[in-house]
Amino acid sequence: MTDLFSPLDLGAVTARNRVFMAPLTRQRAEQPGDLPSRHAVDYYRQRASAGLVISEGTQISPEGKGYADTPGIHSAEQVAGWREVTDAVHAEGGLIAAQLWHTGRVDHESLHDGALPVSATDKPFRSRTSLVDPDGAVFRADCPTPRALATDELPRLVEDYAAATRNARDAGFDLVEIHGAHGYLLHQFLSSTVNDRTDGWGGDLAGRLRLPLAVVDAVADAWSPDRVGIRISPTGAFNGLEDPDGDVTGLALARELSSRGLAFLHLSEPDWAGGVPLTDAFRDELRASYDGVIVGAGAYDKDKAEQMLQRGWIDAAAFGRTFIANPDLPRRLEESLPLNEQDRSTFYGGGAAGYVDYPAYAGA
Repeated sequence: MTDLFSPLDLGAVTARNRVFMAPLTRQRAEQPGDLPSRHAVDYYRQRASAGLVISEGTQISPEGKGYADTPGIHSAEQVAGWREVTDAVHAEGGLIAAQLWHTGRVDHESLHDGALPVSATDKPFRSRTSLVDPDGAVFRADCPTPRALATDELPRLVEDYAAATRNARDAGFDLVEIHGAHGYLLHQFLSSTVNDRTDGWGGDLAGRLRLPLAVVDAVADAWSPDRVGIRISPTGAFNGLEDPDGDVTGLALARELSSRGLAFLHLSEPDWAGGVPLTDAFRDELRASYDGVIVGAGAYDKDKAEQMLQRGWIDAAAFGRTFIANPDLPRRLEESLPLNEQDRSTFYGGGAAGYVDYPAYAGA
């Protein structure tokens, strides 16, 4: 019987287990240049026993940055920094994907010399992002009203994703994951409550699917479809985005993606952020809509992951905050070992503390 600790064919690669490390924003990038932290090599190496490590959100361009001290993958220096990380993960026998991130309107003008964030729309909304004060402390700030991307900017935006994909390949990543979830740019284009465009890139369902599908196709062309995953969060409220039609849109997107031969579809469930859990009916419909690998994430523990796996709703489970505190999480889950406690005060910003100093299990 398939379990969390059996191998999984994942597009062009084979994961050694089905315990994945979810993407985790840690706000420790080094400046200037939004470079992977000097501790990132150890951080990712320590967690390389995951079936797949998915990197923290990594901005595809300077425009895509929406949080202070997050790394990019659009400069030669960033690519070189990530190469050290991927080499370390590979030396431990692991696999690593780069999460390609554009935050859209979840952003702040101070990160762009006063320029406004971009989105599908210029409608006001309420959300906050995370900045860093002169002493290095992380604080929350209101997001401004964005400007709507012009129609003639969208081909350039699609190419930014393709260029980031080529950089990820050159940096030694095994796969890329497109971030289409959590109220960020591609989710803004998908949403019926946000995307009010009339230029063919929004409005009806086909228009709202257009940009995410164009990005998927461009990223696949830049590398290979079996090197590409995408993360979605069709239901729930994230970063000021609530979409009552999200389930319909998510299933339509899954049907479109099913024919593209991608490595995986990564479903971020709403309950990790206090949302209403997914229904069994939605899980059944998603499985019927998408015939490839489905990765589930969202307040998962071992019991939930095994239940979802045995019912056929997911093929792997991604763990987030639990992986922060337990670098050897696959072993701990397989052997039912106790888990380290999480120190939430060190989740965002800072240095080595709460980042690379959580111990592996010391017992035999």
